[in-house]
Amino acid sequence: MGYRRKGLQYGDCNGEPGDMKILITGVAGFIGFTLAKRLLDRGDYVYGIDNLNDYYDVSLKQARLRELEERYKGNLTFQKLDIVDRSGIEDLFRKERFDRVMHLAAQAGVRYSLENPLAYVDTNLVGFAHILEGVRKNDVEHFVYASSSSVYGANTKLPFTESDNVDHPVSLYAATKKSNELMAHTYAHLYRIPCTGLRFFTVYGPWGRPDMALFKFTRGIMNGQPIPVYNHGNMVRDFTYVEDIVEGVIRVIDRPARESNLWSGQAPDPASSAAPYRIYNIGNHQPVELMRYIEVLETCLGKKAELELLPIQDGDVPATFADISRLTGDLQFKPETTVEEGISRFVDWYRTYYGDAHP
Repeated sequence: MGYRRKGLQYGDCNGEPGDMKILITGVAGFIGFTLAKRLLDRGDYVYGIDNLNDYYDVSLKQARLRELEERYKGNLTFQKLDIVDRSGIEDLFRKERFDRVMHLAAQAGVRYSLENPLAYVDTNLVGFAHILEGVRKNDVEHFVYASSSSVYGANTKLPFTESDNVDHPVSLYAATKKSNELMAHTYAHLYRIPCTGLRFFTVYGPWGRPDMALFKFTRGIMNGQPIPVYNHGNMVRDFTYVEDIVEGVIRVIDRPARESNLWSGQAPDPASSAAPYRIYNIGNHQPVELMRYIEVLETCLGKKAELELLPIQDGDVPATFADISRLTGDLQFKPETTVEEGISRFVDWYRTYYGDAHP
């Protein structure tokens, strides 16, 4: 394998697609699992870590890991490790050498951040710093990390563009993700570490998270229970299929961030820098009304939903819509999976995974 060798300078980038050793944090998560499969299929070696916390059903995380370990034995190493564990992360980076790092581990969930804010401080801020330090001390060629569309917060100008001001988060989760972008820029500036942040827009698909709307709606409809519909259904989301997200992630991993010759301190662009740093939206660029999303799900399930119409929740926003012109221009990629296709694939997986039992 063409693993990273110490002493290489920025721009050398010896790691080639299909011949890299890549660390994925949060590998047992929804996106981490899907990404690991794609990287392993093309021949990369994946080292995955995850703390397997109980924010949602641990058995689903364990099932994802079993699938990876059974299918890719010999090309995958898994270690149960919490990114908050400073000495554990230091040991990991001291013993291993990674070409690239894809940092997905985080405390997820906008609403849970209202209940347990310190979990977000510990994992999303302290844990993020531990990974950054590991990257800094071990000559990693490219640090890629998950940000979120939540950083757009109180912005109402649509579509959201990476050059928008994002100084008005409406949840602590969003604030931690904005903080991650600032921390990464600092390391890119001080240590010339190529860093790329990815603002994901409402990811859905097979093996998805049980706390996400599609999973909860499917479970409720199949169990004959009312499903909670916030803001009385007046919501719009840029739902993005997980395989599209992963395709975008892989294209980013393969192209380390570089300095922008066009960046100016007189008119600073938040999405680029004189340092090797950039930010991308990854969304479908086709926002869908929540009620339409539910209609498609009803069609796929062959069953009508009973709706419980509720006010908008604290920390939530009525609409998201990604401008992906930078992603398309730089990486020649545009997500194309429709919600009709994506929801159908999710329902097929859900029925196969759970059978007649609907948790």
